[in-house]
Amino acid sequence: MKDRPDSAQELGARALRLLARREHSRAELARKLAPHAESREALERLLDALVAKKQLSEERYVEQRAHALARKYGAGRILQDLRAKGIREETAARAAALAAPGDLERARAILARKYRIPADSREARAKRARFLLGRGFSHDVVRRALDLASEESTE
Repeated sequence: MKDRPDSAQELGARALRLLARREHSRAELARKLAPHAESREALERLLDALVAKKQLSEERYVEQRAHALARKYGAGRILQDLRAKGIREETAARAAALAAPGDLERARAILARKYRIPADSREARAKRARFLLGRGFSHDVVRRALDLASEESTE
């Protein structure tokens, strides 16, 4: 293990290796590079240079992360995850709002995959509701998805 911090060139190469694997938020990349940087100022200069060259983009990261999460989660969970990753509030809210229109269909698909048989009791319905709420779906979406699932089972 090295005792000295990375030079500016080594730190830049390390950053590019991380970015080549996947998109990172600025905060996430700063956290990963901080132990290797000579100083906080050197790290900020590198991050600013990466942003200027469009090699580091918060918008690309938000789009990619929201898309990946939207397969399994609702808008609420997407918003929470983006906030936890250090994304600005307005950017995270915009990404969650773009995911929200598809919440009902995603919730129905998740219910169909996880539960093959319809809910036959209040307890089973409540268990499914808690599951969907934990996935970040709103109360309204959960109620509508459960109603649609029970209507489909009676037909």
